[in-house]
Amino acid sequence: MSGNSALAVQVELFECLDEVERDAAGALDRQRQRNVYDSIEWLKLTRAHVLSQVPLVAARARDASGRTAWLFLQDHGNGRAAAFASWYTLAFAPIFAGLAVPTSDERPDLRAPLAAALARKLRARFDVISLAPMADEDRDVALLKHAFASAGWLALRAATTANWIAKTHEQPFARYWEDRPSRLRNTVERKRRRTQLEIAIYDHFDPAAWADYESVYRSSWKPAEGSPEFLRAFAERSGRWGSLRLGIARDAGRPVAAQLWTVDQSVATIHKLAHDEAAKAESPGTLLSAAMFEHVIERDRPAIIDFGTGDDAYKADWMDLKRPLYRLDLYNLRSPRGITAAGHAAARALVRRLRNN
Repeated sequence: MSGNSALAVQVELFECLDEVERDAAGALDRQRQRNVYDSIEWLKLTRAHVLSQVPLVAARARDASGRTAWLFLQDHGNGRAAAFASWYTLAFAPIFAGLAVPTSDERPDLRAPLAAALARKLRARFDVISLAPMADEDRDVALLKHAFASAGWLALRAATTANWIAKTHEQPFARYWEDRPSRLRNTVERKRRRTQLEIAIYDHFDPAAWADYESVYRSSWKPAEGSPEFLRAFAERSGRWGSLRLGIARDAGRPVAAQLWTVDQSVATIHKLAHDEAAKAESPGTLLSAAMFEHVIERDRPAIIDFGTGDDAYKADWMDLKRPLYRLDLYNLRSPRGITAAGHAAARALVRRLRNN
């Protein structure tokens, strides 16, 4: 363990999530974190099913008052690291406990000394760190960029994709629906009159319904699932938590569309959706989406519906706001390899600017 006497912050690196969990003493439990991606449960599922072969480095900073920060990384070797995240991780960020995010620029951000302590500690281990997908929500990107820059790193931010959300403000479905484009509302009404779909929405894990989900996914336009084991384990766990919302649309008993949602801490998240290409003309995915939005908004009254990552054009009809997602690349300017990589990154950025002018 190493510390910073001026800031009274101690930093430790872990390579085992069980050790992290013991050290956190419940602070990383799902109920105490702002979203599921910051929870020890999510990290363990990712470790077990997706990133089992990649060395883990979990950096933890803690001050004398118990305020704590974590940054979970994959160690790719040769001084390079990346966010401990997979394609299922819709948001990556440093994780904090024991302090609140400042609500205005006038209040000091007590997270900053913790983030800076992490940055100093990681200089001895890594030359280059890449973090994605990150949003500027709660100023996480700006926080890390400043913290690492103050500790001798070059921090470069680049927009990579987008995240669509709808701010439903715990209002009823009718209020949400009247704000949708008329072409969407008309399509749903027309298709409902012509199509007799059976729609079931499960708030618990049902093996038969999950088999239908997997059947639809295999018959869809989507690429092969990266880790079916992870997704099933997450659905099972979400069912036990009470956050699962699994929608299946069937035509004469045959599953033709499926969607995996969760609802947690007033946020409804659309993780996966697919429809059978053979049934595309009947728009089963659109009809299932309408049913899912109505069910979740009326039953759960979320403040936000999150459509995950990706700037697909159709999302604009269902959502209200597009937010950029970023990659934050960090280059250690106190190591030769970090300096070399920073030079190459700066040259690439200059070429892009010249091409765009």
